[in-house]
Amino acid sequence: MRKILLSSLIILIAIAFLGRLSYLQIFSFSTDHMLDDPAIKAIYDYPERGYIYDRNGKLLVGNDPAYDVMVIPREVKPLDTLEFCGLLGIDKEKFIEKLRKARVYSPRLPSVLVPQLSKQDYAKLQEKMRKYTGFYIQKRSLRYYDTPSAANVLGYISEVNEGDLAVNKYYVQGELKGRTGVERYYEDLLRGRKGVQYIQKDRFNRDIGPYKNGALDTLPEQGKQISITIDKTLQEYGETLMNGKRGGIVAIEPATGEILSMISGPTYDPALLVGRERSKNYTKLYNDTIANPTWDRSIHAQQPPGSPFKTLNALIALQEGVIDENTKIQCYNGFYVGRKKKGCHCGGGLRDIHSGIYVSCNAYFAGAFKKIYEKFDTTDEGMDVWEKHMRSFGLGDYLGYDLPFGQKGRIPSKEYYDKWYGDNRWSASYIISNSIGQGEILATPVQLANMTAAIANRGYYFTPHILKKIEGKEITEPRFTEAKHTTIDPKYFEPVIEGMADVYKKGTARWLQIPDIEIAGKTGTAENFTKINGVRTQLTDHSVFVAFAPVDDPKIAIAVYIENGYFGSRYAGHIASLMIEKYLKGEITRTDLEKRMLEKTLEAEYAKPYSGEEFKINERVW
Repeated sequence: MRKILLSSLIILIAIAFLGRLSYLQIFSFSTDHMLDDPAIKAIYDYPERGYIYDRNGKLLVGNDPAYDVMVIPREVKPLDTLEFCGLLGIDKEKFIEKLRKARVYSPRLPSVLVPQLSKQDYAKLQEKMRKYTGFYIQKRSLRYYDTPSAANVLGYISEVNEGDLAVNKYYVQGELKGRTGVERYYEDLLRGRKGVQYIQKDRFNRDIGPYKNGALDTLPEQGKQISITIDKTLQEYGETLMNGKRGGIVAIEPATGEILSMISGPTYDPALLVGRERSKNYTKLYNDTIANPTWDRSIHAQQPPGSPFKTLNALIALQEGVIDENTKIQCYNGFYVGRKKKGCHCGGGLRDIHSGIYVSCNAYFAGAFKKIYEKFDTTDEGMDVWEKHMRSFGLGDYLGYDLPFGQKGRIPSKEYYDKWYGDNRWSASYIISNSIGQGEILATPVQLANMTAAIANRGYYFTPHILKKIEGKEITEPRFTEAKHTTIDPKYFEPVIEGMADVYKKGTARWLQIPDIEIAGKTGTAENFTKINGVRTQLTDHSVFVAFAPVDDPKIAIAVYIENGYFGSRYAGHIASLMIEKYLKGEITRTDLEKRMLEKTLEAEYAKPYSGEEFKINERVW
């Protein structure tokens, strides 16, 4: 009986062992844990990243060949360290530290020892690599930029870190991935898929051939070519106009929501973040806390929108029936809040919606704003209605554009003011600064451009977006192709647009007309406050301008915001006018204006004490 029991136990153990071995050999083809086996190594074949083109097929980003020196720590044999370091162009201490980090990551898996060798360094090193066991050279591609512009849009790539490796098992140490902009948002499209070859090793750690006869090997898949909505010529032109200025410019095609240009100034050449100098250059750019070239003002800068916001208050007042085209409001060179007078520069007199817009009368819009709230039994009701209308233009929230970061601006709610004043203890006069785009309102340049596109379309907009084509095929993603309608009826837009058109013909931007192009626009001067040593201090106003053209068939809607740029038509208006002409005509007829904007800077303004603080703290006005 004991003999039978012992024999049965041995047979059962043998069957279990054979079964597990068969499963591992035949059925377990998962590569997730394959490299945990010390008898298997992987050799990766990296594809080129996808090329990036502008809306007209012009190259923006391509690739250049580069070479990484790789190390597999456990295969390293004794070597002449000084000689090897001399070939690599690094010192001995750095070599030792890199080798230590590679061992910590994995003794068996390859790590990058020296990234991104030049062709010249590669040529010198290649023929001598056979002397250094455990090291090899791996070819990959680096980004090549065919433009010095659009760094904030295109983004950059860099080596994956420990956080990336923990989150996404696709990557291994030393690989590159998109960090910002298009490179990050469309990383899965642009990176392609790396190929891999698994090699079987014997007990002496020698290669003996493909694992499973290459059944699990894969070929690399080329990254996809994409076209983005940016117009290369317009983007480059806009960045030259921003010479010596800080701010943001966003231009949108109203009929599609495609972003034509997205400019942040000051900026930098994207080529600075390529190659072995990338880390040093990025540190220098990032630590420039005065100019902040890595901070994308087009989607991050949240500032009071100023007078362009008056157009929305006019539309809400029309929609709510508290004014019509003929409603007149008296301007006393300003208006009163209690006994305190708030100024206006329109010259005074009776104003209707038309003249109120083109001369930018503060009193008219303060009066219209109060009428909105007076329509309702409680301020809370009026605030709810006002907020709903404003948010329908995409303000106060993320727009959903296809770029990784941004700010949502601010459209205050009743809850916001209840925290300031208490429930039912405030009225429209408390927040009257909102009537002219000051106070608690905050908006980014991309939001202002989108708001302008909605006006140009007479009541709807498409989510602003940057992707146009994938491998030559137009995108059809519903979130970018389906119109979003505002809460304002189309009929109410015409009187507002007429007023905006007269801003150019006889209003605050009458000297900025473009021959043969009818434009609708609105100047803006955004008051600029900050705290200096605990004291609330007013600094030089920001210059704001929004416009679209042509009026009857809009091809471009634009918002320009210039920090410390004085009144709206002084800098922002000039730049917007030049951008529109460049896009619609392809050339500039007003060369004297162009020369002035290309040469004129605000460096003296920014050199004033605390001039870098105003975009960091936004305070309530009045």
